[in-house]
Amino acid sequence: MERRLLLVFALTFLVIVLFQPLLKKYLPQATAPAPTPQRQSQAQSASPSPAVNQAQAVQPAAPVLNAGATKQAASESETVVENDLYRITFTNRGGQVKSWILKKFTDDKEQPLDLVNKAAAEKYGYPLSLWTYDETQRNKLNSALYLGSSSGVLHAPATITFEYADGDVAVRKSFSFDHTYVVRVETSVVSKGSTVAAYPAWPAGFGDESTLSSYAASQINYQYNNTTERLAIKKISGGNTIHMPFNWAGATDQYFAAVFIPDDSQNSALVTLRNSLNVPKNPKNPNPQDTAPVDVLGAAVGNPSGPTVARMYVGPKALTTLESVPVPTIVGAEQDLRGLINFGFWGVIARPLFIWLRWTYEFVHNWGWAICLQTLIINLALMPLRISSMKSALKMQKIQPQMNSIKEKYKKYGMRDPRRQEMNTEIGELMKQQGVSPVGGCLPLVIQMPFLFAYYSMLGSALDLRHASWLWIHDLSSADPWHILPIGIFITMLFMQRMTPQAGMDPSQQKMMNVLMPVMMGFLSWNFASGLCLYWAEGNFIAIAQQSVMNRTSLGREMREMAAKRARKKEK
Repeated sequence: MERRLLLVFALTFLVIVLFQPLLKKYLPQATAPAPTPQRQSQAQSASPSPAVNQAQAVQPAAPVLNAGATKQAASESETVVENDLYRITFTNRGGQVKSWILKKFTDDKEQPLDLVNKAAAEKYGYPLSLWTYDETQRNKLNSALYLGSSSGVLHAPATITFEYADGDVAVRKSFSFDHTYVVRVETSVVSKGSTVAAYPAWPAGFGDESTLSSYAASQINYQYNNTTERLAIKKISGGNTIHMPFNWAGATDQYFAAVFIPDDSQNSALVTLRNSLNVPKNPKNPNPQDTAPVDVLGAAVGNPSGPTVARMYVGPKALTTLESVPVPTIVGAEQDLRGLINFGFWGVIARPLFIWLRWTYEFVHNWGWAICLQTLIINLALMPLRISSMKSALKMQKIQPQMNSIKEKYKKYGMRDPRRQEMNTEIGELMKQQGVSPVGGCLPLVIQMPFLFAYYSMLGSALDLRHASWLWIHDLSSADPWHILPIGIFITMLFMQRMTPQAGMDPSQQKMMNVLMPVMMGFLSWNFASGLCLYWAEGNFIAIAQQSVMNRTSLGREMREMAAKRARKKEK
């Protein structure tokens, strides 16, 4: 969707260039952003992370394998661990998680959100299973019946341990819980006296992924000091191992994350998992005969040369929550998990916008009205630029006859004739003498573009807008169900185009622009997030009001009279 938004602005400027050739010569060229460094050159020694549930940040002892010794349960059983934030259901079959319910969030059916993707987990593995390079061994470890230290329902703070041994392999998995979204994980596997690289994993997507677009938003993210990498689906190979220091690493989707925070950031490896799954095209009315393939992502993180000791964050990508999770091994950046939220290229604007929006919400207690209030303030702040644009357009229109005379003078020369360059030089000198800026009329659009991109990026990352309602809209993070806002964008843009004088533009071209631009914007906004459409539509309404007032000023009347005079001459 971001590419489509980029496309519309590219088309907008292309149309402007086609109909106003003078701008082509003088428009400034955009500079490419500086490349992001791929890795911090200096490695920092890892410091132990704060323990969850007062556990010591020490390397766990590997399980001792005695000849002929066995540890395994006779039957399958379940253990539930819960606090105010989650309810986790463990099974002793594989010592893994069957259900991870977040109590403060709901799914599309208004039921408590289970972050375990049932369909994918049944096929590719459940959370906190163990991933090994030997598939046969992997299947054995994740299907064996472990002896659990507890059963029934446990309330945090709590610790649960699973152990298994069959005389050939010995496994120990320990999980500790407190009152946050963070779980402490300790795992170790020994086979025939040797330590096995067995990594705890979140192998197969998330439970909130119910649409094709939600699967497409999945990524593998990791951070080392001030470098954060975000691997999209197309860049991920299933079973690929990335060896480098990690402060944290794991799988994410648009709103939730499951990331491991190793105690020893210098000795860690990340295995990227990517598998295919067929899902219904219409989740509201699933049809087994009408499905589409999607990719489900997962990650396994651990110590390749010994037992794994880590913390694991499984929860929402909410800024305040992520900032509360300490990661003291990070050097040169904020020591928390805020890097999980991707505000994109315009993050320098998007992050402050979101903090401001969240602050506004504290007063109005509705995210839709918070967006309305913020949009009003932004547009009022941009009003001086709109006035400056009108003045620049008026100056451009006043010198239009002189510019036409210069063009007529050089009309006899071909486009490749070097003397055509003299025409551009004369026009440039004329504009300089009259104090006309060739980009003055485009300045408000150029200024507003970063805000629009930043808003798009912010709303795509703002968990707070998920399932947030406003008037007829039940989810500001998804498309308007009745498409009222996209239609409003189309109608308001029609009015704006007709009300705004187009300096130096041919009347017939202006008529075409008056229809072309609203149609393009309305089409592209059809499936945008409702919050973004609300910002866009309200901005158009405010612009109409501002333009209506300015059209009644002496400056506005003068511009309209000049435009009308030009149209009458053209008709003759």
